[in-house]
Amino acid sequence: MTAPETRYAQVGDDRVAYQVLGEGPRDLVITTGWWAALDLEWEEPAIARFLRRLASFSRVIRFSPRGSGLSDQRPQDGGDAQQHWTQDLLAVMHAAGSHSVAIVGMNDGGSMALQFAAAQPGQVSALLLLNATARWVVAHDYPDGYPLEGLAGFSAFAQKHFGTERFARTQNPSLAQDERALRWQSKFARAIGSPKSVAENFVSQSQRDVRSVLPAVQAPTLVMTRRSCAWASVPQGRYIAQHVAGARFEELPGADYLPYWEAPDLILDRVEQFLTGTRRGGESDRALAAVLFTDIVDSTRRAAELGDAAWRALLDRHEEVLREQLGLFRGRLVDTAGDGVFAIFERPDRAIECAQSLHEALARLGLPIRAGIHFGDVELRADGQVGGMTVHIGARVLALAKSGEVLVSRTVRDVLLGSRLRFDERGAYELKGVPGRWEVCAVGV
Repeated sequence: MTAPETRYAQVGDDRVAYQVLGEGPRDLVITTGWWAALDLEWEEPAIARFLRRLASFSRVIRFSPRGSGLSDQRPQDGGDAQQHWTQDLLAVMHAAGSHSVAIVGMNDGGSMALQFAAAQPGQVSALLLLNATARWVVAHDYPDGYPLEGLAGFSAFAQKHFGTERFARTQNPSLAQDERALRWQSKFARAIGSPKSVAENFVSQSQRDVRSVLPAVQAPTLVMTRRSCAWASVPQGRYIAQHVAGARFEELPGADYLPYWEAPDLILDRVEQFLTGTRRGGESDRALAAVLFTDIVDSTRRAAELGDAAWRALLDRHEEVLREQLGLFRGRLVDTAGDGVFAIFERPDRAIECAQSLHEALARLGLPIRAGIHFGDVELRADGQVGGMTVHIGARVLALAKSGEVLVSRTVRDVLLGSRLRFDERGAYELKGVPGRWEVCAVGV
């Protein structure tokens, strides 16, 4: 499924961006409240996969509220964020031909979804909330809220660090070591709004209190909260479930504020079960991809020569270079074993260019490597791993490569026939565990 067309709904003189994907029997709005940058989100494989899974059993509707992403700015008409958000959603539903929707409300989108469901009971068929709060701030009758001074400090932190990797680490701790994902999240945050506007949104959110509307919510409701999330606590999620008639609460493992990277199928399975009555489980996606394997030549000997501490420091530099080059050539790191790397790319020429660049960069560190590349159909698993025969062939091609060499299967050469790249034949080989004989080629320098 490719990225859907971005359309616009009209609210007075303003335009609200929205997208529709899937053709399921029910309409499902997924919202993170004010956080939305519709087009950009399709660049991140984890988000694209999350949305495709939802669209496998629903018609998914997404929108950018005014004041964020691709939509116009919020009007200066005296209305608050909730009023404008409600106007935006109603306009999008009308434009999409939807009369009733289930809403997946995440983060501050949860409180907005609760207010919408209470005010528009006939237009909400179900509510599914993740890391949501009815009130952020502590009160005499709400001991589970956060201290006001703590939220003020967080607002100051957001204004200073929003759009940086430091902020991204705080929001989604599971990605603390994933430099590519952190860079993308930082870019995504900057596309949403400025640090000042984000800080103002946090102030507005800290003043929101939707506890009074909870008894008026009639839609079947599932509340989910991650156990170690710093931005929304389990007691806050449980409070919502206790005050919405018939609501169910589930405590999930993890710490991420957003749902896309840390065990997303835990959430997706529950959403599907709640809406359809069945849970198919995370299904593997398949895609054409170039697989790249590299390893450091004579790593055992080098480690013995340098000693543990120096070798560990050199491997750290190796990983820094690796992540930098994968980012430049739009590769995704799948696995690393210290001296070996497995990554995938959408195109085989990018895999080759990345391997060549890695050769040069690591040679300057005194780390000669070899590389093997194959191109074919791979299985993209729910746990983030990649499998299939294409992966096995790529690993076997690497085993044939010599120091300083980028070795590719004939499949790669045939796909890139006519390109500027030059290939030198290296003969046909039997690859362990792979039927037949496989021709391999070295990329010319």
